[in-house]
Amino acid sequence: MKHVKWIFVVLLICSLTAFVEKDKPTGGLSVGDVAPDFKIESTSGVQHPLKLADFKGRYVLLSFWASYDAQSRMQNVSLNNILRGAQNLEMVSISFDEYHSIFEETIRKDQIVTPTCFVETKGEDSGLFKKYRLNRGFTNYLLDGNGVIIAKNISAADLSAYVNEIG
Repeated sequence: MKHVKWIFVVLLICSLTAFVEKDKPTGGLSVGDVAPDFKIESTSGVQHPLKLADFKGRYVLLSFWASYDAQSRMQNVSLNNILRGAQNLEMVSISFDEYHSIFEETIRKDQIVTPTCFVETKGEDSGLFKKYRLNRGFTNYLLDGNGVIIAKNISAADLSAYVNEIG
């Protein structure tokens, strides 16, 4: 009987530590990391391929999202609305929808007007998805002029404060 209690205690402690490990932030890039460079082709034929390195010297908000992920989609819309007319910060919006038609309809419905809005139709199998370690969920990154991540998962209110601060 005494051994059963100890086994129970050990199992309880092990299960608690398993939950603690799951709550730690995992995956993705962190504040202070240099954002990996990438090149993404325009699917509309109107835009030239985009390279992150082209934004050197400017603040950039990278927003990764997909139409099937409601939270990332809403976040992308609210961030895009904050940046309308902002002179000091560029937004690069990248969708991981696998169908261009769904992407086009989503940006039309959401009234996304950024000229740097792209779709990566390889979705979660794309090199960009893997390079930014988005397997733990879509996110956004605010980069300084040197491509260093200065904020992650930024809210619309926080972005508004950054726009005022940078400007």
